[in-house]
Amino acid sequence: MATFATSDQLLVIIDPVARRWDGESVRIAKDVLSAGAASTKVCLPEDQEEFARVLARRGSRRPVVVGDDRALMRAVALLHRQRALAETVLSMVPVGAGLGVSHALGVPSGAVAAARAVLDGAERRLDVLVDDSDGVVLGALRIPPVPLAAQSEPTVAEAGLAPGGGHPWLRTYQSLFRTLVPSRPSRLSAAPATPGPARLRIEVDGVTLVDLDQPVEAVSVTPGPSGTAVVRVRPLSLGAVAVPLEARGRTVTVSGADFRYRADAAVAGPVRVRTWTVREGALGLMLPGPA
Repeated sequence: MATFATSDQLLVIIDPVARRWDGESVRIAKDVLSAGAASTKVCLPEDQEEFARVLARRGSRRPVVVGDDRALMRAVALLHRQRALAETVLSMVPVGAGLGVSHALGVPSGAVAAARAVLDGAERRLDVLVDDSDGVVLGALRIPPVPLAAQSEPTVAEAGLAPGGGHPWLRTYQSLFRTLVPSRPSRLSAAPATPGPARLRIEVDGVTLVDLDQPVEAVSVTPGPSGTAVVRVRPLSLGAVAVPLEARGRTVTVSGADFRYRADAAVAGPVRVRTWTVREGALGLMLPGPA
């Protein structure tokens, strides 16, 4: 008779990008989860609409997202809009190119380690930021938006190749492809070119930290300890050394001329005013338990 490590019933949602990016890691994660859970239902949505329908029909099953940061954020946003985020425990197996947010939250690298955390880990309640347009930020937001790493050559996806295959002939083909294809100008992610200093009013719990008369080079807001957000501002240096500013609070309002911001892995805006509020313990995520 089989012995299960957990009695959970899992809904494993495999993002299509993950399937194209690293099919072997996806297969390993699926095998580990299927062997360790009492019941596993695997879904292979083909687009975002089907992803949303599958998640909405999860019933009593615990959702497991196999994909990158965007897949995780999509699941969180959908659950938040359904007002079901607080009552749902999410799990993630990171597969894809953009994994900075999930790793910062504590999700293990590697399909086996992440799948074991799904089965044997512990639920951790994490703070998130929710803005006045119902957007959710898991990690950090930055003003102006910091572009992702530039790409100066065709990506693996553009080449029609599957990364992580491990076959010598595939690596040889990739090397040959990069040699033969002419180099192109660098491209950035969805973020536009980083603008110059901005004039913004930044208020933390109703108290002005920086006003419009002080240009700023950069602003970051991250969920901090004890249900607060940590706000860091780097003022523009005008001859003298500008001392960075830091404050903590439950609400942060930024206003001024049209500005864009990067929230986790996505760029939003332009807006003229936006308020973020800390939701303490709003996200339940399965992470490795104590050693």
